[in-house]
Amino acid sequence: MTWALVRVTQPAEEPVTLEEAKIHLRVDATDEDALISSLIVSAREHVEGFQGRSLVTQTWRLSLDRFPRGRVIRLPRPPLQSVTSITYIDPDGNQQMLAPGAYDVDADSEPGRVVLKDSAGWPDTADMPSAVLITYEAGYGSARAVPQAVKQAMLLLIGHWHANRETAVVGSTTHELSFAVKALLWPDRVFPFHPAGEDT
Repeated sequence: MTWALVRVTQPAEEPVTLEEAKIHLRVDATDEDALISSLIVSAREHVEGFQGRSLVTQTWRLSLDRFPRGRVIRLPRPPLQSVTSITYIDPDGNQQMLAPGAYDVDADSEPGRVVLKDSAGWPDTADMPSAVLITYEAGYGSARAVPQAVKQAMLLLIGHWHANRETAVVGSTTHELSFAVKALLWPDRVFPFHPAGEDT
């Protein structure tokens, strides 16, 4: 079964502030603020992609071609905060909302899960792509809640990119940077999975 994930809203703030990045870079002037701000965003996106996580609160939409055969849907980019809605296209082509009482939200598991209650069943859907849409919020919360190891990895990346703006540096420095960043990020990495627990 095909699935897709779209970020609906970006985080309202970055895990690392411009001031924190400039202190790390030992930059006092303001003429590079725009560059450094863009490096912060790039570092956050890189970290989120490597870990398979959301850092500061953001909204995601998971689309599935149909509801799964099983009773569980796992939601990518944890940590899960809440499920906003689950909508689907019924066999007549009309959009419906799955009643919140038909499922439980397990935000304690990683990744978070939507679990169909024993007394309920998944409704039939139209035979079409993205017939099921799950909108949810994920992230640690505010920037303050993001683990310090993640912030340190971001600062290492920002420092490297700030110092090497053209062709990437090849050699021990780059190797050491890669090792240090991965060492900080690997313990909390979420490995790829299928949201519906299916191979096809």
